[in-house]
Amino acid sequence: MLPVLVTAEEMREMDRRTVEEFGIPGLLLMENAGLQVVHHAERRFGSWEGKRVLVLCGSGNNGGDGMVVARHAARRGARVQVVLVAEPERVKGDALTNLRIVQKLGLPLHVLRSVDELSMLWERGWHLVVDALLGVGITGEVRGLVGEVIRFLQQHQEVPVVAVDIPSGIDADTGAVCGCAVRASLTVTFGAMKVGLAVYPGAEYAGEVVVADIGIPEQVVAQAEVPRRLVTSEQVRAMLPRRPPDAHKGRFGHVLVVGGSVGLAGAPMMAAEAALRVGAGLCSVAVPRSIYAVAASALREAMVHPLPGAPEGCLSEESIEVLEPLLQRTNVLAVGPGWSTHSPAREALRRLLEATQVPCVLDADALNCLALEPGVLPEERPPLVLTPHPGEMARLMGMDTGSVQADRLGVAQQAAQRFEAVVVLKGARTVVATPDGRLWVNPTGNPGMATGGSGDVLTGVIAGLLAQEGVNLEDAAVAGVYLHGLAGDLAAREVGMAGMIAGDILRYLPQAMERCRALPADESGM
Repeated sequence: MLPVLVTAEEMREMDRRTVEEFGIPGLLLMENAGLQVVHHAERRFGSWEGKRVLVLCGSGNNGGDGMVVARHAARRGARVQVVLVAEPERVKGDALTNLRIVQKLGLPLHVLRSVDELSMLWERGWHLVVDALLGVGITGEVRGLVGEVIRFLQQHQEVPVVAVDIPSGIDADTGAVCGCAVRASLTVTFGAMKVGLAVYPGAEYAGEVVVADIGIPEQVVAQAEVPRRLVTSEQVRAMLPRRPPDAHKGRFGHVLVVGGSVGLAGAPMMAAEAALRVGAGLCSVAVPRSIYAVAASALREAMVHPLPGAPEGCLSEESIEVLEPLLQRTNVLAVGPGWSTHSPAREALRRLLEATQVPCVLDADALNCLALEPGVLPEERPPLVLTPHPGEMARLMGMDTGSVQADRLGVAQQAAQRFEAVVVLKGARTVVATPDGRLWVNPTGNPGMATGGSGDVLTGVIAGLLAQEGVNLEDAAVAGVYLHGLAGDLAAREVGMAGMIAGDILRYLPQAMERCRALPADESGM
C-alpha cells in the first residue's frame, strides 16, 4: 500500500468506494481486518495456544472487527472472553452479523454494564487484551462506561494490549487524547496509516504500528490523492543523488554556510561538517573575523572566510558586501546557525537574501530575525527552506508554542504558504510542508537528539543534499530529516540517548546514507 497518512473521513470514503464501486462486501473487509490482527498479534506475542485473551468490543464496526479476532484466536487455541461494552441492541450491520456468529459458536460473551464487573473479570488473569472499543470516528471527549473501561485499563498496564485500527480514545486526525485513551503495545491499522498514529501523542499510545492490507484496492488509495505521506527508506533512497564512478568534487555542489557570532562559533561549523558528510563536494563557511581563528581550527575540510563584523560580535550589512564575490561561486546557502538577533545581524540577513537567488536554508536566529522583522524577507526572494523548532515557529506565526504542537501539520502547512517556502517543523515526528499542500511526517529520530547543535546538523544535511545535482527543495528537506533522524537512532544504539551530543549524529550520517541506499524499506520507525 502507498505510505499515505489519512484522516478518518478519507478512510471512510475509501471504505465506501471499495464496497460500492468494487463490490467488495464490508463483511469481507471486517473478516480480513480481524484475521490481520490475529496474524500480527501472533507474530509479536507468540502462539495463541493456551493464551487467556480478553476482547473488549464496542457497538460499532471496530467492535465487529474485535469479534472476528475473538473467533479466530479461539480457533488457534486461545481461551477467549468477549466483553461487549454496549447494549446488544445498539450493534448494527456487519458488526451485528459477527456478534451473532460469536453467540452461535458459544464463545464466552459478557455484556458489561459497570466497571465493577470488569474488575471481577480481571481477576481471572489475562495474557492479552484486545482493544476494539472505539474506531477512527471518535470526536470529543470519551465519556460513560467506555471511558471508565479505558481508565481501568490505564490503571492495569501489566497486560499487553493489541489495538484494533487505533487505540480507543485517540483522535485519528490529530493524535490528540480525547480525555482518556488506551495505551497499546501493538496497533494493527487497516488500509492506510492514520494521521493520529503518526504524530504525538497518538504515536506514543499506539506502540508498534502495522498497516495491514484488508483488501482495499490500491487504486482506491491512489485516486484519493491524499496530500500527506509517511517518509520511508524506499522514498528516501529514490531521492538521494547518485555518485557515478567518474565523479569529482565539482559535480556535488558548493555549500556556503553563513553565520556565527561571539560565543557561537561551533554552530556554523557543525552545519558545514554535516553538509560534507552527506556528500556536498565543497563547503565554505563565512563568519565574523572575531571568531575566525576558532572556526577555522574546528574543521579542516571546510574553507573558512573571515568577514568584517559589527561591534556586537555578529555579521553586518558590510559583511555581506565583502561576501558577494563568494556568493557567485556557491549554489546553496545555509544561513542562521550562530547568527544572533542584534540589529546589524537583521540588516545582514536582509542584504544577504537580496544579494542571492540560489536556494537558502534558514535556521535558528535567521528565523528569529524574520519573526522580529518580516521585512528582511525581500519580495524577490530566493527559493527557501525554513527549519523552525516549535518555539521558533510560534514566533514566526504569532502564536504560542502549545498551539503549534496541538496542530503541527496544520501550522506547518500555513507557514509554508505564508512564506512560500518548504517548511521543516522540527521535533518528535518532524513535519515537512510545501507551499502547494504536500505534507510529510518523518518517523526516525529519538529523544536523545534533543541536544544543542542537533538543529545545526540538520541545516547542514538539508543544504548538503540540496547542493547536489537533481535534488530539489522538497526532496532535500524530506530526505534530510529522515537521514538526520536515522543517524540519531544509530548513535543512540551505541552511546544511549541521555549522553548523545550533536557530534554523535554527525558521525553516523554516512552510515545512515549507506543504510538507506542498501536496505529494503524497513526503517519505518513504527
